[in-house]
Amino acid sequence: MTLSFAPSSDPSIPLHVIAQPDLDNWLQDQPDTVRAWVAANGFTGAMGQTLLVPGAHGAVDIVLAGYGTEDKRARKRFPLAAAAMTLPKGTYHIASGIHADRLEMECLGWLMAGYAFDRYASQSAGTAALIAPEGVDANRLEAMANAEVLTRDLVNTPASDMGPEQLQQAAEALAGEFGAACSVIIGKALLDQNFPMIHTVGRAAEQAPRLIELNWGSSGPKLTLVGKGVCFDTGGLNLKPGASMGLMKKDMGGAANVLGLARMIMQLGLPLQLKVLIPAVENALAGNAFRPGDILTSRKGLTVEINNTDAEGRLVLADALALAAEGEPDLVISMATLTGAARVAVGPDLAPFYTDDQHCASALSHAAEASADPVWRMPFHAPYEAMIEPGIADLDNAPSGGFAGSITAALFLRRFVGAQRYIHFDIYSWQPSKEPGRTKGGLGQGPRAVLAALPEILGL
Repeated sequence: MTLSFAPSSDPSIPLHVIAQPDLDNWLQDQPDTVRAWVAANGFTGAMGQTLLVPGAHGAVDIVLAGYGTEDKRARKRFPLAAAAMTLPKGTYHIASGIHADRLEMECLGWLMAGYAFDRYASQSAGTAALIAPEGVDANRLEAMANAEVLTRDLVNTPASDMGPEQLQQAAEALAGEFGAACSVIIGKALLDQNFPMIHTVGRAAEQAPRLIELNWGSSGPKLTLVGKGVCFDTGGLNLKPGASMGLMKKDMGGAANVLGLARMIMQLGLPLQLKVLIPAVENALAGNAFRPGDILTSRKGLTVEINNTDAEGRLVLADALALAAEGEPDLVISMATLTGAARVAVGPDLAPFYTDDQHCASALSHAAEASADPVWRMPFHAPYEAMIEPGIADLDNAPSGGFAGSITAALFLRRFVGAQRYIHFDIYSWQPSKEPGRTKGGLGQGPRAVLAALPEILGL
């Protein structure tokens, strides 16, 4: 699926976006026939309400789209998409009603209203096409929308069709599209090349564990993205209950999000050197599955006591982050569906992130608001370091006590990055219910904010 704006040369219908409090003022400038039609059809400007207004010969002359009240809009990411999803098939252009500082994000929401995951059954999606308004960066918005398509498709695909091998194929296809190099280390070769924890977590699965690496760009700052690619997580020998296993196809959401971010970076031609690292595994059950009480030695040489095999994501990320640090990049970003504790803290809609760099934090927070991609900074709280030090090994993968689970996971990962400038996202990557511009299911969280912040962070 490709999401795009309609050609500007296409015939189109004027769309007037009308906030509920502004309807009377708008009607004052309209002919009696329009005022009568609006009244007869009960159009109030409520969010998502649409009205086709006929001209003298019966054809649609203009369309009205309700924009609701300011309070209602504050509760939705893409208010205009509520109308876009209900309009009949056709081509439209925005004639009035959207403030300039909201125009780009409303156009993005319109594009994303056209998404449907229809691999297994037909699904409805918005069919109304939009001509990009003058002054809007259409190429950038299309890059964002199609990165979201990639991320959502990957997360929505069940593990029967999205194991480590298929995730590798998706990365290779992306690399081929943009002329990037893609290499993969598979199975026992992980041990030969010193990625022991990636191998250990994935060795019990039918599809062999692997480390996927994508490289693009030959000049500019070095950016390394690391995404958790656990294609299904049973919990291992610390087996999840059935209710907790139901959404585990999305446990590779970190990988899906970094691939979406990489797609935007490459499509927009940002002047940087990009590396993407994805440890792709399935945390499965078999006689050779790793066990509680095992002590693993990581690529970095740090030993890790396993107190819960369901805390496997940080293990595979640790080896990949150690490799990332060896390249001395200017910035490392990891994305992972890592902890339930993050969901307890901020819910499903916010993407919590960690960084020690105030410049990165400020740039991300500012960029997130403008990108309709909300994030929330969490603390790398140094006094909690002792919680991840079990004594029998250098690190504990699952500290007891239940406190600060997202923070201790982030602190664990930071040990493997060293002195590199580092941002870690603990995302959910799932939309629990249908919203304008966001179908229920897989979701990008953080990539648009990162994209908007990169010029300031890396001096592009």
